[in-house]
Amino acid sequence: MGLLTFSINVTLDGCVDHREGIADDETHAFFTRLMDEGGAMLWGRVTYEMMESYWPAVARGEVEAPPAMREWAVKLEAKPKYVVSSTRTNFPWTNSHHIVGDLRTGVQTLKDATPAGVLVGSGKLATELDRLDLIDEYKFLVHPRIVGHGPALYQSGLPVTRQLELVSATPFRNGAVAMHYRRPRG
Repeated sequence: MGLLTFSINVTLDGCVDHREGIADDETHAFFTRLMDEGGAMLWGRVTYEMMESYWPAVARGEVEAPPAMREWAVKLEAKPKYVVSSTRTNFPWTNSHHIVGDLRTGVQTLKDATPAGVLVGSGKLATELDRLDLIDEYKFLVHPRIVGHGPALYQSGLPVTRQLELVSATPFRNGAVAMHYRRPRG
């Protein structure tokens, strides 16, 4: 069984708006490594649609992009992508699959079938998966910014506090820090 890892860009005040992070070669290389290590991507519909609207064109060379972004896009194109949605059923982007039915069952089945692990990058979906006790690790890229707006990490709350174990903290030249935490399992 693979691990389910929640990874996202977050500012010091908890904002997960993708436009507020530092998008440079170093951060793209970080997320490319995470994607390389995992067996599949998992998103909610909104994140999928945001990614689908941009990255396939970068992978095809239709959008001007630095080498690190193009590398990410090409690898993302090939990576299996799973989407949780109750409102959309057609996912034409290469290697995209719809998770249907019970969320807990669908995601647990995906974890069981993906020994290299699954990387979830949708804030709202991650909150739901955390409520179902399905997330094993957290790899946040914390950006040295205070933005004063949302959306925020775990905005809709959790029923209980999560105690995590620090695995590593890696500072970047741009001031961001890659934080890796693990849920202790008894």
